[in-house]
Amino acid sequence: MKCPFCSYEESKVIDSRPTDEGEKIRRRRECISCGKRFTTYEIIESVPIIVVKKDKSRQAFDRVKLFNGMLRACEKRPVSIEQIDKVVSDIEADLQNSLDREVTSVRIGELVMDKLKELDEVAYVRFASVYRQFKDINTFMDELHKLLGEK
Repeated sequence: MKCPFCSYEESKVIDSRPTDEGEKIRRRRECISCGKRFTTYEIIESVPIIVVKKDKSRQAFDRVKLFNGMLRACEKRPVSIEQIDKVVSDIEADLQNSLDREVTSVRIGELVMDKLKELDEVAYVRFASVYRQFKDINTFMDELHKLLGEK
């Protein structure tokens, strides 16, 4: 690490501790040449996830958009904001941990439905009805019968 005072190329780490819930590491350093101390922050460089939409267009993964969609599905249901945020974090972590940098919106939708099915069945059906674009009451009933069949 280059010293900000004398531009010497080497320094030693005196203290190291995590900050921001483990997202960054704060390092206190001392220049080997001039002896002055300075602080550096180290963060994980994340590679953006690209979502391939049904029309083949591409856009960056948007955590807020996913959160808002789930929030609408869970409206007036006994699901806390913390639970929704955890599900969104879990889905984002799954996508980051996969080796794919491009993921289809279909895959994200399926992940959301799997998580919602465990969290709240009514929210699951609400999300599925919009996501799968139920055409009529029979399609809706088919999904309900599948859900009841799994129990």
